[in-house]
Amino acid sequence: MKQVWMILTAAVLSASAGDFRYEPDWDSIRSRYQVPEWFRDAKFGIFLHWGPYAVPAYMSEKYPPGIYSKGWTKGGMNAYSYHREHYGEPSEFGYKDFIPMFKAEKFDAAEWAKLFKQSGARYVVPVAEHHDGFAMYASKHTRWNVQDMGPKKDVMRMLSDAVRAEGMKFGVSSHFALNRSYYGTKDPSWDTNDPQYRDLYWEPVEKNSKPSQEFLDLWWNRTTDIIDSYEPDLLWFDYGLDKPGWEPVHKKILAYYYNKGLDWDKGVVFQDKNMKYHCFPEDLIVLDIERGRMSDIYKYPWQTDTSVGKISWGYIRDEQYKTPDYLLDELIDIVSKNGCLLLNIGPKADGTIPEEAKEILVAMGQWMATNGEAVFDTRPWKIYGEGPTKVSKGHHSEKHNKDAGAEDFRFTTKDGALYAIALGWPENGKFNVEAFAKKNPYESRKIKAVQFISGKNKLKWKQKSKGLELSVKGDKPCEAAYVFKITY
Repeated sequence: MKQVWMILTAAVLSASAGDFRYEPDWDSIRSRYQVPEWFRDAKFGIFLHWGPYAVPAYMSEKYPPGIYSKGWTKGGMNAYSYHREHYGEPSEFGYKDFIPMFKAEKFDAAEWAKLFKQSGARYVVPVAEHHDGFAMYASKHTRWNVQDMGPKKDVMRMLSDAVRAEGMKFGVSSHFALNRSYYGTKDPSWDTNDPQYRDLYWEPVEKNSKPSQEFLDLWWNRTTDIIDSYEPDLLWFDYGLDKPGWEPVHKKILAYYYNKGLDWDKGVVFQDKNMKYHCFPEDLIVLDIERGRMSDIYKYPWQTDTSVGKISWGYIRDEQYKTPDYLLDELIDIVSKNGCLLLNIGPKADGTIPEEAKEILVAMGQWMATNGEAVFDTRPWKIYGEGPTKVSKGHHSEKHNKDAGAEDFRFTTKDGALYAIALGWPENGKFNVEAFAKKNPYESRKIKAVQFISGKNKLKWKQKSKGLELSVKGDKPCEAAYVFKITY
């Protein structure tokens, strides 16, 4: 009788779970949703800014509005003057005219996915549509899409299949909310003012005006088209949804996407920058910080999105690339604070990945192959770390950050082990971790063993009153950071 009751109870619970639907209400969403463990374990993903703006390969992915406004400059480059010098006035050659030149003729989705897998990434997030309004997927709601123009193939489908075949999660990002005001002032002679291109450039709008219902409906249709067609594990939104007038879609889109996750029987992740209006409760989404970090451990899973380049998100010829050392230190710092790193690269218009970006990803992958156990599947310790090098908090704060050194440690933990990761190498090979002194406020147990994960160098260690002293013989075995595994 007891066995029959248990079977019936399980059946009722299963049916109840299957019948549950999120309502567009914060309490309804809060009653069930949790950030899936796959994301908390993943730690490292690849972002992709790719579109027709890769054709001029100048200034940044903001080249499109730069054609129509003198104010858009980046890295000493000005798209307004450059465009007129190389392509002419936008009455003769506007942004739309780059689309036929964007052919992606050398695009190899499998090759991309293998590179991303080699780098150690566990999820990949291509831009589905940027502010420019060109859909990088086979859209049902705009003719300006990769299936019908430019590459004439659904690169999003090809990439999603390749990424999933490599065992990685696949996400998408939407930046379309700012399209309505992206191209700025519209001179009557420019193509942006031609009614036949309204469905790409939109129409003049008053500064700080709220989106019309027509635009809100278009945004909704395009966004749900992406969700329904590609079933993304992760959905990322850029600036825009935090602006006045977007309130009607907040609860609605969150419930829609999370219900799709139920339909697909998988955990999904919704990411937004939130900005000053905090349009989404931060316990119901994953907060994303653009080109910035947290200064301490954050109570919810979060993410930094930044790029391999210091100037642009999209491909440009004169990019200034960061070093693998810097990016690995950034990743480790973020992971120690309960976050993930979404690292962007900008492919070329022909579909190839710049050699500089490839070299960075390969170098990061080599470090991960040896030291990844201190990063993947870990959780923060009681404190994120120690050392003199601090980071600035918030969006666009990375420019203020300095390179870390051998006195800087970050801590992670997994399966009862504690990882102390040094972000630099002292010339004498001697480290000291103050947090693990004999009498410390974090752990009363004595250390049983310390292993040097990063190499086969001989290690001597001793727990003293001023810290855990670590002495590593020989040359440094790798670049960037050095992992010590501590057990009690």
